[in-house]
Amino acid sequence: IQTDDRFPRLQQGLQVEFGLMITNDWKGWNRVRCLKAKTLTLPGGGMVNIQDAMDAESLQFVGAQNFRYTGTVKFFDQFRGFGWVTLDEGFAMEDPVPKEIKVDAVELNTGGKPLRMRIDKLAIEFGIIKGKNGEYMAYNVTLPGGTPITQEAMEHRQEEGSQRFTGTIQWWHRWQGWGHILPDPGTTFPEAVQKKLDETASQAAAKAKPEENGKEKLLYFRKADCEWNLRTEIGKKVTYAVYLDDKGAGAKDVAPE
Repeated sequence: IQTDDRFPRLQQGLQVEFGLMITNDWKGWNRVRCLKAKTLTLPGGGMVNIQDAMDAESLQFVGAQNFRYTGTVKFFDQFRGFGWVTLDEGFAMEDPVPKEIKVDAVELNTGGKPLRMRIDKLAIEFGIIKGKNGEYMAYNVTLPGGTPITQEAMEHRQEEGSQRFTGTIQWWHRWQGWGHILPDPGTTFPEAVQKKLDETASQAAAKAKPEENGKEKLLYFRKADCEWNLRTEIGKKVTYAVYLDDKGAGAKDVAPE
């Protein structure tokens, strides 16, 4: 579903357009071919942004739906799907909103992506709603300025063009979902990416043991940045685009060569 909504959804009777793809899925113990919809949009290619309108009909807001408050995540339990946020001082409200209010997972605006990092103590902004039982809760929680809570945003990712490069998966941590790609010999990256790779390689070489090769210039990548059909195996040839963030130089849109 192509959408900016924090919780992608469809509504019965909604007119849409979409492409089709054939996939292989498991049905019991058998693997069967299935026909699935892909790249679903409104007619003409518009984004399926319907959550605000649906919320306006069903929720009771403190102030108004577009009112935003600032605060901090006190804690959030990803496994249980809820947490608490602490409201900043200085907001004048007619409702007796407590200093700390609950937030459910569905109200975290993560740009349609799974939440894969801890967000305790994170500075945020949000709306406030009043539930049917009178409990006040955080609504549409984002980073300050309305940016979705994504790892890319929190690590200040900067895209470095759309050019694609080739390389080999040198290392992969299956359980943590990240690894390194060794670029093909002679690869020329954008200047900022090449500079960051040189810095990282120099730092690694200084820390490496004598028998280790710490001079290789490696790109970091995550499972979330891989195409769905890529099997992340050591030695696998891949293509990718590049970016910079607080960790250094990384690979995205990683696909089998």
